[in-house]
Amino acid sequence: MYSGQCLCGDVTIKISGEITDIIHCHCSLCRKNSGTAFATNGFINANEFEITSGKEQLSTFSFKPGRERHFCRHCGSPVYSSNAQDPARYRIRLGILDSDIDERPISHNFVSSKANWENLDAQLPRYDAFEPSR
Repeated sequence: MYSGQCLCGDVTIKISGEITDIIHCHCSLCRKNSGTAFATNGFINANEFEITSGKEQLSTFSFKPGRERHFCRHCGSPVYSSNAQDPARYRIRLGILDSDIDERPISHNFVSSKANWENLDAQLPRYDAFEPSR
């Protein structure tokens, strides 16, 4: 069982099944929606997904016919995406989860449209908090 919440905490979720087909997506749509270099997305079964609080706080945006992004109307956090052509599954951004997950990403996708400043092989320093100069 996985649990998570949006940034402001108004929307909370539970996932009772596994997360499949996890990818790091570098397409321009995911970059714009996340505001980052890439989005980490996975699929879940719709019948194993529950909004445990704040369902009334969700807004939707349809960027293509039949595809909707569901997000918190207060903080803007993406909660899940639905696709009318695949109603049995939802796509989630793994960043919403508070739980550690067992599954792992399988690939980087749309790397030909990645942000020009993103270097997938960078050997940058790693810190447990802010960089020391901050």
